Amino acid sequence: MAARSPALRGRRGRPRPCAHFSPGVQVAAGSPARNTTTTRGYAAGLGVGLLLAIASAALAQGTRIDYERALLLRTWYQGKVTRDRVTPHWLDGGRFWYRLDLPGGKSETWLVNARTGEKSSYTPPAVPAGEGGGLTARAPFGVQSRDGGAETEVAFQNRTEGRVNLWWVDAGGERREYGGLGPGEERRQHTFAGHAWLITTPEGRPLVAFVAEEGPRKAVITGPVAGGRNAPPFRGPAARPPRETRSPDGKWRAVVREYNVFLRDAANEQETPLTTDGTAEDYYSERDVWWSPDSRKLVAIRTRRAQEHKVHFVESSPRDQLQPKLHTLDYLKPGDRIAHPRPHLFDVETRKEVPVADELFPNPWSITELRWEPDSRRFTFLYNQRGHQVLRIVAVDADSGEARAIVDEQSKTFIDYNGKKFSYYLPERSELIWMSERDGWNHLYLYDAKSGRVKNQITSGEWVVRGVDRVDSAKRQVWFRAGGIYPDQDPYYVHYCRVNFDGTGLVKLTDGNGTHTAEFSPDGRYLVDTYSRADLAPVTELRDAEDGKLISQIEKADTAALLALGWRPPEQFVAKARDGKTDVYGLIFRPSNFDERKKYPVIEDIYAGPQDSFVPKGFRPLHSQQSLAELGFIVVKLDGMGTSNRSKAFHDVCAKNLGDAGLPDRILWIKAAGAKYPYMDLSRVGVYGTSAGGQNSVRALLAHPEFYKVGVSACGCHDNRMDKIWWNELWMGWPIGPHYDEQSNVTQAHKLEGKLLLIVGEMDTNVDPASTMQVVDRLVKANKDFDLLVVPGAGHGMGGAYGMRRMQDFFVRHLLGVEPRR
Repeated sequence: MAARSPALRGRRGRPRPCAHFSPGVQVAAGSPARNTTTTRGYAAGLGVGLLLAIASAALAQGTRIDYERALLLRTWYQGKVTRDRVTPHWLDGGRFWYRLDLPGGKSETWLVNARTGEKSSYTPPAVPAGEGGGLTARAPFGVQSRDGGAETEVAFQNRTEGRVNLWWVDAGGERREYGGLGPGEERRQHTFAGHAWLITTPEGRPLVAFVAEEGPRKAVITGPVAGGRNAPPFRGPAARPPRETRSPDGKWRAVVREYNVFLRDAANEQETPLTTDGTAEDYYSERDVWWSPDSRKLVAIRTRRAQEHKVHFVESSPRDQLQPKLHTLDYLKPGDRIAHPRPHLFDVETRKEVPVADELFPNPWSITELRWEPDSRRFTFLYNQRGHQVLRIVAVDADSGEARAIVDEQSKTFIDYNGKKFSYYLPERSELIWMSERDGWNHLYLYDAKSGRVKNQITSGEWVVRGVDRVDSAKRQVWFRAGGIYPDQDPYYVHYCRVNFDGTGLVKLTDGNGTHTAEFSPDGRYLVDTYSRADLAPVTELRDAEDGKLISQIEKADTAALLALGWRPPEQFVAKARDGKTDVYGLIFRPSNFDERKKYPVIEDIYAGPQDSFVPKGFRPLHSQQSLAELGFIVVKLDGMGTSNRSKAFHDVCAKNLGDAGLPDRILWIKAAGAKYPYMDLSRVGVYGTSAGGQNSVRALLAHPEFYKVGVSACGCHDNRMDKIWWNELWMGWPIGPHYDEQSNVTQAHKLEGKLLLIVGEMDTNVDPASTMQVVDRLVKANKDFDLLVVPGAGHGMGGAYGMRRMQDFFVRHLLGVEPRR
């Protein structure tokens, strides 16, 4: 299912999620872009002096002037940080140039000698017509999201012959994976104008870069992009060639007609049936055919269809007609019967099937990455078992059909195939690189691909591999990103590294205390590294990619204009988790007119989705939480146990346990902060979130009413049986058991004690709106008081500007005890 997360407009950063790929509210509350005319007109009439007065005045909370200050923050901070982005344009001779946009329409362009780090002023060559006027679906790959414009949608269509991966590229150039698309599949992806998307092969090679525009668009993925001066030849291994229904020797073509496979003789066009058992419900597909390199064997996937599961939506107030519209969406849910693929092996000469026993792949969630060995003696595929506790690479002998496991990954909890799966074949030595958490941390292993024997562990230690950037088979090296590799730094900070296949020669290519994004030179000799923290603006360095040695500092962001406005960063805060040993990391946001003599209610922005971690690690002039804090609150955001990017034990807390949401850790963290800062009033604690965060915020009130008093929940996936199948079965498991019922906010709704506002868009195609309405039904039956906002025509999110304002008002009214904007 697509990540469809309408959020507020005009924000900078990643699209706000859904229950499957990303965090809760990540949009500036009161963002001026939501009310452009009013905000711009108001801001235009205010000088900096008056803005400073607004920031320091109004010691009351929840007043009109607090709302106005919150609304102005984005306009206020816009453009106040310079020298924070370096985009290198590489030239011959180990040189690159970059341009800096400065206030007042000014700019600087610098030429850098990568060998020495010396800089000099530079006039870049003129850009030929048609190359510099904005990005299209075939644009250069040095893309990153810019400040988001209006909500929009991109329909990605995979017209290639293989699976592709979809990545959102944030404002700092960091990639965030949003799942994959199989051949012929399409995904409608909610996003914002100006947000950048990258499509790659499963191995990581870029195919298409796309920047969303206002209004719905299609992005058709047809194959690799031709190399160009901005294409990254260093990043990512070579893509596999597309599959061809014609045999490698050119004598045959595999044709699928009426759900069966036929062999067509290229010389005389005569056809011979290979199969006769295909039906509309259990069919062969032309896109699922693989020829052996010697043209003597053929593998075809036969797939039994999934059940139909229709979700219906009534659009009450369509723009183009008076009467409501009925919409229907195909939407599998946990426990539904899914498609069942099976590989069938055929001997071309005899026209007979070679039986392949399925004992090693009896219950597939998916069968992917099918490939023939170069000598045609066997083929392999990746088997992901339903329930996600078994992940195997299965090898099948081409003559006998005998199947055996080359890799047999098993877990008592779950295998995070969505975020921690990597396999890379090295056919020249019959080796395989495999990613696994088997030792308790996410690492890489080198296998003998013939025998299935682990030759050695490539990476090891109490840190995690966050992603693989490049495999250099000639030098037998892996270039990767790591988290926690510096014990004295925040374990979520991303660093770039290289290691030899045998596990020796680990080189940390970056070391600055912050989270890093790096771009390598085309020849791989240098990297331009930018790092930052929540409290440190970006620093850009030039480094030697051989040993990580610092060559020179290229730029250091200038924040003088921002600091002159009284800006202060959020505070990084660390406290122990429920086990008393593990550190939990988060941020504390205070209002700009903060007075430590006062008491402030505390509000947690929660998103406990296990697919990632969600506390911002890089620098931003404005976080959404800051705008809410301006109304008179201390706002916090943290990653409790059950979220990703730490140890396997840390992550496993979520297994069949999404109702936990890391709440015991969150409560301890907030209490630790309150003990240090007495102005945090822990008798008045609120919580809000969207999607999985909407589920978490309601659960906080139901399971911990002694601590959380007020909650706002938007588009929550309140019952994991009601939400999309893949996200929920990955973490909650299959088959459906009693734990699904116990952890449902629906079955627990009668426990509500605090103040609750539920928000739902009637056209939410990501999380079935019935999930929220079933909570409403149980609250009504339990005679509980609550507030409900149904937003006509709205999709997945907080309900736009109106919903965000209602959330703010709800907290002001119930935590501050005043009427908003008085």
